[in-house]
Amino acid sequence: MKEKNDTGIFSEDQPKPLKPPDSFRKKALIKDDSLYREAEKDKLAFWSGRAEDLQWMKKWDQVLDDSNPPYYKWFVNGKLNVSVNCLDRHVDNGLGNKKAIVFEGEKGDTENLTYEQLLKEVNKFCNVLSNLGVGQGDAVTIWMPMIPEAVVAMLACTRIGAVHSVVFGGFSPDALKDRILDSKSKLLVTADGANRKGKVLTMKGAAEEALEQCPSIEKVVIAERTGTDYDVKEGRDLRWKDLMKDADENFSAAEMDAEDPLFILYSSGTTGKPKGILHTTGGYLVGVNTTHRYVFDHHDDDIYWCTADIGWITGHSYIVYGPLSNASTVFMYEGTPDYPNRDRFWELIEKYKITVFYTAPTAIRSFMRWGNHFPDGRDLSSLRLLGSVGEPINPEAWLWYFEHIGKGKCPIVDTWWQTETGMIMITPLPGVTPLKPGSATTPFPGIEVDIVDDQGNSTSPGQRGFLVIKSPWPAMLRTLYEDHERYEHTYWKQYPGIYFTGDGAWKDSDGYLWIMGRVDDVLNVSGHRIGTMEVESALVDHQSVAEAAVIGKVHEIKGHAITAFVTLKEGVEGNEELLQELKSHVGKKIGAIARPEEIFFTYELPKTRSGKIMRRLLRDIAEQRDLGDVTTLMDPQVVAAIKKGYTEK
Repeated sequence: MKEKNDTGIFSEDQPKPLKPPDSFRKKALIKDDSLYREAEKDKLAFWSGRAEDLQWMKKWDQVLDDSNPPYYKWFVNGKLNVSVNCLDRHVDNGLGNKKAIVFEGEKGDTENLTYEQLLKEVNKFCNVLSNLGVGQGDAVTIWMPMIPEAVVAMLACTRIGAVHSVVFGGFSPDALKDRILDSKSKLLVTADGANRKGKVLTMKGAAEEALEQCPSIEKVVIAERTGTDYDVKEGRDLRWKDLMKDADENFSAAEMDAEDPLFILYSSGTTGKPKGILHTTGGYLVGVNTTHRYVFDHHDDDIYWCTADIGWITGHSYIVYGPLSNASTVFMYEGTPDYPNRDRFWELIEKYKITVFYTAPTAIRSFMRWGNHFPDGRDLSSLRLLGSVGEPINPEAWLWYFEHIGKGKCPIVDTWWQTETGMIMITPLPGVTPLKPGSATTPFPGIEVDIVDDQGNSTSPGQRGFLVIKSPWPAMLRTLYEDHERYEHTYWKQYPGIYFTGDGAWKDSDGYLWIMGRVDDVLNVSGHRIGTMEVESALVDHQSVAEAAVIGKVHEIKGHAITAFVTLKEGVEGNEELLQELKSHVGKKIGAIARPEEIFFTYELPKTRSGKIMRRLLRDIAEQRDLGDVTTLMDPQVVAAIKKGYTEK
């Protein structure tokens, strides 16, 4: 990110924009600004035209109902089914033999599913779900590793009309329990275990910890991935392969209203309770289908790899629903980029001739640190387009990615969006947009964003402000599950009628947008959003802890590293053993990704006279910045003591 000058304005010394290579532009789906012009002329007509690309059982009566903000409705009274658009219509159009999913496991085992085969598997699992009493509107929780069965389960839910809640496989049983209880799921789909860096992680056994407190769960379906032994609860636990063996390969897809719920996906919030973000059917599918096609310049012969996990919104939108609705061939990999060797991703790109590669800045920074010799030792010539997602990418990482992975010939689509937006919102169009390393460039056609100050006024070029979205978009969240009040307060109260993203940003004199990350108490740790309050709640849950404040310390690789400042209960001594115990406690309560990198014991936390913890000061201490005015604190000496102790630790 650029340096600020004395006025607080960001400098304008960006490098000259890089135009799309001629070789790419000649073959690009979009070569000019026609999409932008179409959207500017009539935004609703633009989205209506994109919706026509899908298969509808009944066409909509109205593109957008904005009569009751912020409860917008898209494609009103339209009827469709997501799985039909991802599977049946491609089979009907003669693409049944095209590969839908190409899978490789960590150990090198492989599986390919054509569109016809995937449709049959989905239909079979629909019959399984139906026989287990799951119907339209019921909630199904999916807690699985990165295996094709996870995609089958998701698509089966959409076909039957059930609402899926996919929980990241790396979350703890406590986190799984919270999400099951909130969604009141009837059924859990999980696996016996998962492969991770040569080890087997038990999933079914871990799930039992959650299920002890989840009375809504009637059945548990277990896919056998690792051969790990697990206890079977008679009458409740059922094996995937046994259920699928004799299941019927035909199932009539439910006719779903465009505004019927499609899935709930939980995202960290600034309170201890995760937000259950609710997405609906029609607008979401239009949004991800359109953005996948144009942002990734979809070609029929692409082998497309998004490295995200199925449990995050990127996995939903750009592994499953966007690519499959465009009849793309999706590559799925179970493992990590550094096992068994640090060139594993490059080995897979070489082996499968990947053409489009979409990953996170955290991963890119790790690749840089490991050394150029890993990608340089592999043939990456099949790549034609690169993508970045999950957090702002720094210019140095962007340039390394461009030069060492794309070899200077692959445009990079640096994308900004959120779990809440459902779809990519700010991005280059790779055959059109000149690129600036570190900038997500400009809004996607049909998306209206701005950067505003505290009063909601548009900022001048170079002036930092808050990123907002000024009008509704098709894939937007509709509410927070069973919490309308929190939905309105979190996203719509800051600037009435305008969606508040929670991100800081600035624009340059060319109108390019530069995202600076969260302005609230949500951290971005290796591309995962972790609420500070969730971590604080987990720490205070420990019997030795009186109070805790958590901040994100800027980290070269992860984006943020979690740092916790903890006050202990009277008579408790802070030592290395307790420090490690607290880290493990957070890992158990939330998951390993939320485990603090460092914990600092202090006799008191810096607070205002009203009792509010000043996390900003803790962040300044951790990052060794000037603290500025501390006179508003209840006890200014606390900050000096923390700073002295922290720098000496």
